[in-house]
Amino acid sequence: MEEIRLIIRQTAPAAIEFISYGMPAYKMHGVLVYFAANKQHIGFYPTASPIVVFKDELTAFKTSKGAIQFPVKTGIPTAIVKKIVEFRIQEDEMKALSKKTKKK
Repeated sequence: MEEIRLIIRQTAPAAIEFISYGMPAYKMHGVLVYFAANKQHIGFYPTASPIVVFKDELTAFKTSKGAIQFPVKTGIPTAIVKKIVEFRIQEDEMKALSKKTKKK
């Protein structure tokens, strides 16, 4: 848990850490990612779009619409987590900018 938390903090230093749905989560304008521990895996919940965008890089992991499971015994794939967090930051900023533009 500390490893994935550190990766997220380093990749999104401006993000605010909080608890949502009983899980650690990070947000800027909106929620970026959630994560949680399980006996067999670390659940990483970056919403649905990164699962589609990074599907070729996620073939080694069990995924669902908005979740990725990283087996405890294989560790956290740092490069993939960083890419997904960076992608979510871009999505978050674009969404916030879009909302600002609509209000004007």
